[in-house]
Amino acid sequence: MRVVANPRGCIGAGQCVITAPNVFDQDEDGIVVVIEERPGDADLADVRDALDLCPSQSLALTN
Repeated sequence: MRVVANPRGCIGAGQCVITAPNVFDQDEDGIVVVIEERPGDADLADVRDALDLCPSQSLALTN
């Protein structure tokens, strides 16, 4: 699984960073940055939670 973020849609709420800090970070403007595109099994549940919590739906998982 690969994590994809749409920084143009991100509103900087930070839910992804709070929920999956091993996978997401924010730049100086608060916009999402994916720091681990292919998270391990231990982080996938947190990534899925982050996708659900993202208010702008700017995150996705692809194969």
